[in-house]
Amino acid sequence: DKAPLSKSLLLVPSAISILLTLLFQHYQKFFAYNLQAVKEDFQIWRLVCGRTICLDLKDTFCSSLLIYNFRIFERRYGSRKFSSFLLGAWMLSALFDLLLVEITQYIFGITINSLPSGFLGPVFALFVPFYSSIPRVQVTQVLGHFSITNKSLVYILGLQLLTSGSYIWILALSGLISGICYNNSILKVHRILCVPRWVAKIFSWTLEPVFSSAEPTNEVRVGMGATVDIQRQQRMELLDRQIMMSQVAQMRRQRQQQGGMINWNRLFPPLRHRHNANYQDHRPSEQGTPPPSEVSEEQVARLMEMGFSRGDALEALRASNNDLNVATNFLLQH
Repeated sequence: DKAPLSKSLLLVPSAISILLTLLFQHYQKFFAYNLQAVKEDFQIWRLVCGRTICLDLKDTFCSSLLIYNFRIFERRYGSRKFSSFLLGAWMLSALFDLLLVEITQYIFGITINSLPSGFLGPVFALFVPFYSSIPRVQVTQVLGHFSITNKSLVYILGLQLLTSGSYIWILALSGLISGICYNNSILKVHRILCVPRWVAKIFSWTLEPVFSSAEPTNEVRVGMGATVDIQRQQRMELLDRQIMMSQVAQMRRQRQQQGGMINWNRLFPPLRHRHNANYQDHRPSEQGTPPPSEVSEEQVARLMEMGFSRGDALEALRASNNDLNVATNFLLQH
């Protein structure tokens, strides 16, 4: 749901990989990531074919699971920004692959003629925003010392993919470097290596209806946690949403009667600072409310790319003090 690009990356390369492995093995040579053919015979097309489809089913399985877990970034950033990140990481990792191979040969004297095939560079690049922007929540402890968090399974999958073949560490390292460059906007690569708006619109009109999914309505959202603590946390989150929804509906009715807009600043502080003494009884004083801060147009544009209106984006950013993650999560939930 709300991640058509992730769904296409999950289904199409996996299906082609299975077909090449089971039925069309004589065509696998066209998808081999042969660096010697690229450098000596100038077969540049291998940089495209060899870095898209996995020829090892273990790599296909692990990378598909990782793409499924990383679909949260498409929901958070929008399909256009997410595809721009993947495109930038894919192109940068191709350059770093060649550089790392040359460095390995120069320092250690190891000649590497081919690397594992597949969409592995961008997959490893996604670990950078995953590490920096996804909060770490402890689930349980093993032997009283080793913490198991909500991110542990993803790291284990990445480790499994890292150890699945020889020289795959080069793809992992190049992917991480490209992810750091793109995520931190080094040399403004995010402005150079991006998907144009008109291209995003074309794919939105043609491919998104094919891979888009309706929001599930029969999913049981409460009591599905593996532990009592997770179930309690899920119920508390559901209760918070219900409280916020009721307050939003109440404020909307009041504003409709008064002919004005909803003042989100009166709604956010009681919920975000529930245990703060400045917001006792969930009724912040009007005199202590700080003036609305300036809103970044770049963040407004990011929210509008996700499909939200400009008015909702402005109100959410002002209410969250220009915190893009908080504003995005609120708008997605409401």
